[in-house]
Amino acid sequence: MTDLPQTHKPKTPVLDRVRIPADMKGMSDRELRQLADELRSETISAVSETGGHLGAGLGVVELTVAIHAVFDTPRDKLIWDVGHQCYPHKILTGRRDRIRTLRTEGGLSGFTKRSESPYDPFGAAHSSTSISAALGFKVAADLGGDPGDAIAVIGDGSMSAGMAFEAMNNAGHLGKRLFVILNDNEMSIAPPVGALSSYLSRLYAGAPFQELKAAAKGAVSLLPHPFQEGARRAKEMLKGMTVGGTLFEELGFSYVGPVDGHDLDQLLPLLRTVKARAQGPMLIHVMTKKGKGYAPAEAALDKGHATAKFDVLTGVQQKAKSNAPSYTKVFAQSLIAEAARDDKIVAVTAAMPDGTGLNLFAERFPRRCFDVGIAEQHAVTFSAGLAAGGLKPFCAIYSTFLQRGYDQVVHDVAIQRLPVRFAIDRAGLVGADGATHAGSFDVAFMANLPGMVVMAAADEAELVHMVATAAAYDEGPSAFRYPRGDGVGVDMPERGEPLEIGRGRVMREGGRVALLSFGTRLAEVMRAAEGLSARGVACTVADARFAKPLDQDLILQLARHHEALICIEEGAVGGFGSHVAQLLADAGVFDRGLKFRSMVLPDTFIDQASPEAMYAVAGMNAPQIEAKVLETLGIAVVGLRA
Repeated sequence: MTDLPQTHKPKTPVLDRVRIPADMKGMSDRELRQLADELRSETISAVSETGGHLGAGLGVVELTVAIHAVFDTPRDKLIWDVGHQCYPHKILTGRRDRIRTLRTEGGLSGFTKRSESPYDPFGAAHSSTSISAALGFKVAADLGGDPGDAIAVIGDGSMSAGMAFEAMNNAGHLGKRLFVILNDNEMSIAPPVGALSSYLSRLYAGAPFQELKAAAKGAVSLLPHPFQEGARRAKEMLKGMTVGGTLFEELGFSYVGPVDGHDLDQLLPLLRTVKARAQGPMLIHVMTKKGKGYAPAEAALDKGHATAKFDVLTGVQQKAKSNAPSYTKVFAQSLIAEAARDDKIVAVTAAMPDGTGLNLFAERFPRRCFDVGIAEQHAVTFSAGLAAGGLKPFCAIYSTFLQRGYDQVVHDVAIQRLPVRFAIDRAGLVGADGATHAGSFDVAFMANLPGMVVMAAADEAELVHMVATAAAYDEGPSAFRYPRGDGVGVDMPERGEPLEIGRGRVMREGGRVALLSFGTRLAEVMRAAEGLSARGVACTVADARFAKPLDQDLILQLARHHEALICIEEGAVGGFGSHVAQLLADAGVFDRGLKFRSMVLPDTFIDQASPEAMYAVAGMNAPQIEAKVLETLGIAVVGLRA
């Protein structure tokens, strides 16, 4: 374990006795309470060194201890929805010695990961999958698969997604013994929105009835027999006084709660009781506080959701400064400028107002910004309805999250040629969040749709122009992609100017080789061209700007006047380069001997590392682009570093 300054190194005598959850079985409830306190300190200490998702984990410390103390993991399958709250779970399940490698190259994942530990039975980094997976485990156990109970821990924000209710409806129908723990912290990444959140808040407002409701709302059968009749009478008495767990009971679940998720004196007896007595699906409603037990996280607006490395004593984060603005901020400011000139522009996000920059838009135009909760499918079709109604919606969703709404992109937007503008953040490789958050596939799945305009910004100035282009384009759907992180430091335009649809630009004139870049690898392509020039290989560099429609004139001209044409993009096979290859094949260019290569992300999921290291793995940094050119031309590759 990494040595810490003494002031930052928590004393953990009880935690030191726990290598795996089985070590907790002989502990008293008093020792388990102390274990929870030490686990919270260890989590804070570790994340202060690595950065990462802090608040969510602090909110489930007691719940993590209680579940592992009562259930028999890994025989019992514990599934964390999203998984960003699993750092305390990792500490208790044999990974404490590596917890300070979180989110680093070769280190622990920031989410649950099947290949990492048998205590992670199901990998997740997106929301609302846990109940479906848990039901799958339970049915598999009943049919001779891996034995054991299945426990899904799902947040109130994740519960807003339709998939969670689809799973609950199916689970209630099947009637299998299943434990769903609703971790209700009244906050997902952003404060939760929608009717379900209001419903859960009303449940908690009845706190004085908490014990009575626990008995009356679905837990009657769990009580000792002499108490059951009294509980039934209590249930009758409560009718009309509180909604309780009615919604969940109608879906076939026995409902217990709400209970204080930070009180082990409540959690431990409750979990022991349901484990011993439950026969069908149970929903256990637990109230927690994100960031619990660490004052700087509790005071933060996002409750310490995602942090850089920080000072434990003060909570002050060590964020690297940049002279260039982030792409996300450039998008937000550009959209605000466009919206100030056009009152039909509206913005839609799916529970990520801060991550997409739309929190800034909402401050300026609160009536024109819509956070629909963790519901990407709804976000897309809602945007389609807005467009059909005469507005100009910008649907801002991370590339990896937009995958969830792809059916709606096809059926509700593209087929109807509705002018929804998709702002695709986190395009390309994203660093510490790893493969689950990499924006690898959006070019391929958007550019194959008829009538879809697909753009990629090469730098922050280009992003300003692409926002303006999308705002001006009203003939059908459009999408523009941009990466996580800061721009490259180019001069910024005073205002965005619409680009000509399907028209690229030549950045550098050369002779022998044409490098055709799509997206923010352009800076690396330009560096590669400089290196090749020093070797006597003259390169033309072009920025495609559009994957659809392609600039056919530019591409065919590059093919006609160069010995080799190489495409470079931050996406998987099937994207921009594939469209270029199809154009060249249809035009008969390959019949005349053009040397063509397409540099795409490799056919693998790349584990977390720095973005630079990930692009080195992908073979898309300047030295590797140089090497590809030399190899294509049959020139020996000497003196290039990987």
